[in-house]
Amino acid sequence: MSPPPPPPPRQGPPPRQGPRPLPAHLALAATIWTSSRAAWPLLRNASPASNPPWPGPIADLAAPLRDVDPEAFGAALDQEIRERADRFLRGLELYRHHPYRRALPEAPAVWSEGTTVLRRYGRADAPAGAVLVVPSLINRGYILDLAADSSLLRFLAARGFAAYLVDWGAPGADERRFDLTAYVAGRLEAALDAVAAETGRPVAVAGYCMGGCLALALATRRGRDIGRLALLATPWDFHADRPAQARAIAAWYGTADPWIARWGELPVDLLQMLFLALDPALGLRKFSSFADLDPASDKARSFVALEDWLNDGVPLAAAVGRECLVDWYGANATARGAWRVAGRRVDPAGLAMPTLVIAPQHDRIVPHASAAALAAAIPGARLLSPSLGHIGMVVGAAAPATVWEPLARWLDSGPGDP
Repeated sequence: MSPPPPPPPRQGPPPRQGPRPLPAHLALAATIWTSSRAAWPLLRNASPASNPPWPGPIADLAAPLRDVDPEAFGAALDQEIRERADRFLRGLELYRHHPYRRALPEAPAVWSEGTTVLRRYGRADAPAGAVLVVPSLINRGYILDLAADSSLLRFLAARGFAAYLVDWGAPGADERRFDLTAYVAGRLEAALDAVAAETGRPVAVAGYCMGGCLALALATRRGRDIGRLALLATPWDFHADRPAQARAIAAWYGTADPWIARWGELPVDLLQMLFLALDPALGLRKFSSFADLDPASDKARSFVALEDWLNDGVPLAAAVGRECLVDWYGANATARGAWRVAGRRVDPAGLAMPTLVIAPQHDRIVPHASAAALAAAIPGARLLSPSLGHIGMVVGAAAPATVWEPLARWLDSGPGDP
């Protein structure tokens, strides 16, 4: 008998490799399901005289199950696990094969050095002035230009600003040797000079997430050249919320440091594992929900666009990873006044320009208390706390009204306005 013919080739682009790291998402989901199944025999045999006594949540669950038919419940549990697994895996496959691909044209590059590119949105002579936007070094900066209908940068350009995005790119041979001083005192100051030279006017600076820390450091060094400073979801006091978790991240880096030093960078998948540890079941919940969406809907397209960005991160140079995870997270060097760039302490108390701090209330990546501490440390800083999350504040449905518009109005305020 001849072998069956091979399946027809799948049409369209190749499947996505994410969510990254895919084995970790699968393993975590399997662990949740198998632990539920493994707990059932223990609960089935539980008794009021259990010694040692069950912890509170398990005891609360065990009590109502004593009168349940164990065979019927076991069969129902197995069926529920199969259905949940099928839903999650179906969501994963729908995402991996979804036809959406980001095709938004890149804004023109007006300056570059190494792998760092400066892109301009709007005209250099835009009436509202220039704003230099600094994203994180970890995730790609196009979260601020995710889609034509979800772009903070295009919104600012439409409001009359010349918005300049620092596109860091992945570290090349030179950047793999960088520390934060090289990024701030080198690349970021050069980008600021390029904006000032092209526009001939004072420049406002806005930083998002880790990019806010870099923007703050830039402002402490070049305050006379910066008219206004906006810090969006910017971490500062890393021990203001969940200090044990912050120290655990630093301890993890300590164990991995010999390998990271040899590689010269902190790989993307290891960074993704750190984010995954903040909420291990998040992937299970969101891809299970995605399975219920119409793949052709706007909601599904937005989900895929955001997931593609999340899985399109770049590695961190080894020295930068050490400064961020060991010094910031572990030692809280920022809030303690111990973080230095080019030998100079990064001190928010010395800032004199009008400053806006936007600290979302529901941010799982940068807790509100961590970002709000920065507003308290900057003289006269204005604090805005929208009821949004870390990513929703820049691309969510409520972002234009609650973040983009207030930011644009504040950037366009007069010189004496706070």
